[in-house]
This record gives sequence, C-alpha cells and structure tokens, in this order.
Amino acid sequence: MTFGEYIRKHREALKPQDRRFSVRQVAQRIGVEPAYLSKIERGDVAPPSEAKIRALAEELGEDPDVLLAMAGKVSLDLQEIIRKRPQLFADLIRQLKSAPDHALLRIARDVRDGDW
Repeated sequence: MTFGEYIRKHREALKPQDRRFSVRQVAQRIGVEPAYLSKIERGDVAPPSEAKIRALAEELGEDPDVLLAMAGKVSLDLQEIIRKRPQLFADLIRQLKSAPDHALLRIARDVRDGDW
C-alpha cells in the first residue's frame, strides 16, 4: 500500500462517522489545497513535507513515524540523532534488520527502562 492509498483509506474510514474528514476539510486543517491532498492520495504527486505529514498524522490519529516511513522519509529529530553517530547507527540498524519483532520490542523496552 502506498502512502497516498494509506492516507485515503484511513481518512475515508473516519468520514462516515464525522463529515470533517472530507478531503476539503482535512486539507483545510493541515494547510493545503484540497486538489493537492487529492493528488497525494492518488499518488499523482510525491508525499508532502514532514510538517504536513505530521499534521496529517495528527488529524487522522496515526503515528507520525509510520506515515513518514511510508513516505520514504525520516524525521528531522531521528536524522539529527543518526548524524551524531552515523557509523554506529548504520551498523545497529543493519544488525537489527532481520531480528524478529519480539526481539526488537525487548531491546526497546530494555533501553527505555535502563536495563542494559
């Protein structure tokens, strides 16, 4: 599923319960033209900027990091973290690439809790 398809699917799922999720109204709330949001959803244009993706995530109740990843982008805060130790993070990500989800979740929990 592409970024645009994902956005449309989730926006359309919210629309029957709340008319504020029309293309026009969502576009207005995130500060773009409705035609532009429609083009994004159809995949006619590249995904928008990080700021607009974050605004879309907020509107749709989605995780901004997931939407950024679907758009092929990395948030500015993560880029800054990686730039400080690029070799270490590149090696870490490559090593974790094939690890199962439960192992990644355990590592994240251990780091968050300071159990390492």
